[in-house]
Amino acid sequence: MDLLKVDALFVHLLTHGQEANPSAILRGLSFTLPRGGTLGLIGESGSGKSMTALALMGLLPEGAQCSGAMRLGQTELQDLDETQWCRVRGKRIAMVFQEPMTALNPLHPIGRQLAEPLRLHRGLRGAAARAEALHLLERVQLPQAARRLAAYPHQLSGGQRQRVMIAMALAGQPELLLADEPTTALDTTLQREVLNLIATLVREDGMGLILISHDLDVVADRVQNLLVMRDGAMVESGPTAAVFAHPTQPYTRELQAARPRLADPAPMRTQVAPVIDATQAPLLRVQGLSQRYRLPREHLLQAAPRLQALQAVSFELHAGRTLGVVGESGSGKSTLGRLVMALETPQEGQVLFNGQDLNRLNAAALRAARAQFQMVFQDPYGSLDPRRSVLQTVTEPLLALGSMPPPLQARERAAAALAEVGLRSSDLDKFPHEFSGGQRQRIAIARALITRPRLIVADEALSALDVRVQAQVLRLLQDLQERHGTAYLFISHDLAVVKQLCDEVLVLNQGRVVERGAPQQVFTQPQHAYTQSLLAAMPGQVVR
Repeated sequence: MDLLKVDALFVHLLTHGQEANPSAILRGLSFTLPRGGTLGLIGESGSGKSMTALALMGLLPEGAQCSGAMRLGQTELQDLDETQWCRVRGKRIAMVFQEPMTALNPLHPIGRQLAEPLRLHRGLRGAAARAEALHLLERVQLPQAARRLAAYPHQLSGGQRQRVMIAMALAGQPELLLADEPTTALDTTLQREVLNLIATLVREDGMGLILISHDLDVVADRVQNLLVMRDGAMVESGPTAAVFAHPTQPYTRELQAARPRLADPAPMRTQVAPVIDATQAPLLRVQGLSQRYRLPREHLLQAAPRLQALQAVSFELHAGRTLGVVGESGSGKSTLGRLVMALETPQEGQVLFNGQDLNRLNAAALRAARAQFQMVFQDPYGSLDPRRSVLQTVTEPLLALGSMPPPLQARERAAAALAEVGLRSSDLDKFPHEFSGGQRQRIAIARALITRPRLIVADEALSALDVRVQAQVLRLLQDLQERHGTAYLFISHDLAVVKQLCDEVLVLNQGRVVERGAPQQVFTQPQHAYTQSLLAAMPGQVVR
């Protein structure tokens, strides 16, 4: 008997002013999943992948109308009321959401949040719940798991928060696991470990898995069957190996062609990279940068431990060049980005932008300098204010810097910024909750571009984007660099993207630079064992 059967599933979303003509989000979706089976859902942002998962969890947004059939074993999910859904959700069906910072409660420590599903679905309390919570964190390879029980979400890196979300999803020992982009924020080695863990649990417990991802290589290695979605409908399905080897639809072939690979021979440049003049001062100079963080105390009478996030990091970045920073989650990449943006003050070292030490500027001078450098954050959910429209969000830097033009001109500039990242001017009056994760990240990139900065710090800026939009944004970044001489500090766990975009790469491990050089050299002839391990963990990639 099938674990899950979905038949002719339609979801229409009623929006204000369109009650007579609701938008179709899912259009006649049908598939089955056997017990212990694995199914991959792939497609671009807005194709309906996440909406399918929300329908299966009974978490459709307000105003959504659902029709068709969804059956879990003998249970008709369509017939459940909210009380009945609460007995199914988390216990029989669990979900790893795409963005852990939004799904985790910022006011409660990790241990308390893990204890909740253990209490509700397995009846564990007190010491038993704590022991099981620790066991779950250790299974998902969270470093210093015992200490992390007392940590809050903001004290963890993006990848570490995702591991906590996976542990919470597994806490109820579900029959069906829905994983919506579960490794988007993870580095390659951790991505492999987490996917191996999920595969082991599916195999050992007879659990079904629906894996949603825009990374075709991840899906290709991990699921038995594949369903390709576009505009809320299925365009192709079948055994994964057959679909990838012999796709019948042009759309599937386009998705495959858009994925960058380490084997691609040359960077995505239409012009030769600018030659660095030895007499020209770099746009950005980082000297001896070190940063430490205080961790929660393990015991009241003991000194609080310290985490060495960065140690003696130095580099230079010239105008018109791109420096890639790679490494595992927790290696110090995001810390480096925040220090370069002067969002934190380093314990040691200097950040010199255009010859100015950013940490020695007063508030007014720093505000003026910020017109020249912008940041695209890793988390498109947390970095966008849900109460602000897209127009307000994209023009926010102009307002903060005191250079806001008249309303009509501001709208035109915002529309132009959206067009550069593949969105429409009609999106300006919408709010973040009306967009998919990938679309929200494009809004964040548009916000960074609107001031035409000389430096953009991109912290996993492409991690939430599907492959075709990712290729589009990569071309956009290259074009802006060639036209305006923009420099990029490009932080990413995707080595193939770094190889295509960057002129130089730094490999960070536990806060130290262990290797640096041209991407072609570093990725084809890695000298350090740590770099070799990162390359070995890349799914479906061959380095030449």
